[in-house]
Amino acid sequence: MKNNKIAVGLDIGTTKIVAMMGVKNEYNKLDIVGIGKSKSRGVHRGVVNNITQTIQSIHSAVHEAEALSGKKINNVVVGIAGQHIRSLQHSDYITRTNPEEVIDEADLERLKNQVFKLVMLPGEEIIHVLPQEYKVDGQAEIKEPKGMYGGRLEANFHVVVGQVSSIRNIMRCVKSAGIDFGGITLEPIASSDSVLSVEEKEAGVALIDIGGGTTDLAIFKDDIIRHTAVIPFGGNIITEDIKEGCSIIEKHAEQLKIKFGSAWPGENKENEIVSIPGLIGREPKEISLKNLSKIIHARVQEIIQQVYSEIKNYGHDHPKKKLIAGIVLTGGGSQLRHLKQLVEYITGMDTRIGYPNEHLAGDTDKMTASPQYSTAVGLVMNAIEKQENQIHESEKNSNHDNKTNIDDKTKPKTNTSIIERFTEKLKTFLESAE
Repeated sequence: MKNNKIAVGLDIGTTKIVAMMGVKNEYNKLDIVGIGKSKSRGVHRGVVNNITQTIQSIHSAVHEAEALSGKKINNVVVGIAGQHIRSLQHSDYITRTNPEEVIDEADLERLKNQVFKLVMLPGEEIIHVLPQEYKVDGQAEIKEPKGMYGGRLEANFHVVVGQVSSIRNIMRCVKSAGIDFGGITLEPIASSDSVLSVEEKEAGVALIDIGGGTTDLAIFKDDIIRHTAVIPFGGNIITEDIKEGCSIIEKHAEQLKIKFGSAWPGENKENEIVSIPGLIGREPKEISLKNLSKIIHARVQEIIQQVYSEIKNYGHDHPKKKLIAGIVLTGGGSQLRHLKQLVEYITGMDTRIGYPNEHLAGDTDKMTASPQYSTAVGLVMNAIEKQENQIHESEKNSNHDNKTNIDDKTKPKTNTSIIERFTEKLKTFLESAE
């Protein structure tokens, strides 16, 4: 633990902003050394709509994490979601100049780079290029082509695309809060890293992360990401419905949802009533729990049906695409009572609630192992992975320097990850805009 650098994940959500600091322990588990949480002001459905308020919220969360850990936060990996995110499938190939040499990392990077240069719609930028199966000289279903001989290297890619302006606004907020931008990760991918097992990803699973402003979906099969989607509805819209349907203020609506809310209206009797304080000088208001759960049920049903239509678009009815592990629910919204039963009823698929505790050290606080922190834990894991890659690269660089081999010296530049290049590109853009 002494030798490991602290990694930081920053989850900029619609409801809350979480700064989480972690380090790998001797058992390869994640020790959370600091966590800061602040109310998210200035983010709507995963998109920044007030720069000043978002900077203040980030600053507040970061300051709390620093105070708890006694360490300074310099660099963060940021999660991105929002209604502007879309994904697509793309196939591409390269022709290798020397088929007598084995395929190496540089060939895979060259193929990825080619996809990264795809022309997107105006104002869009590629965030992730995720390889699926490869083909070498027409031989299909290859998961790892490194070490093989071949002249033509092909691959299917899952490409995640987002609005440049939205990504740039997030970067500006982070930079203005006095922190370096270490990278960007799609939030459903971060959540899947923290709550899904290798067995589930292999068998086929749909991760549904219900946040405040958005519901994120990531589908895995044969340990490969197959589909991602962001639905622009989350827990906040349920609170809004309660507020309107019961004619109460937002604070009371949120408390009602958390304490008495249920996604299944059948469980409440007609005479079950909860009393909430009236506004200044007014009588307390009585709310029927049956009526409350009917309001929640209607909206949750709509959200789940939208997610289910995305799962059907992936084609899970096909025998080869069947999701044997079913559905895993995570995020703050997954803690709503009887949500698991409703999801099973609508989709007919096995469902469980996903907690990020598998990757956390045994003595981690129960609150931190809650589904609402799944994304933050995944972002810390991602930040640690980036650190390890950088260490690996620098070791490789020093080895090449010792050998004074000019060709080898140039290889690490080729091996720079697409996300790192994308981050550098955005940094340059920001600096030129100032």
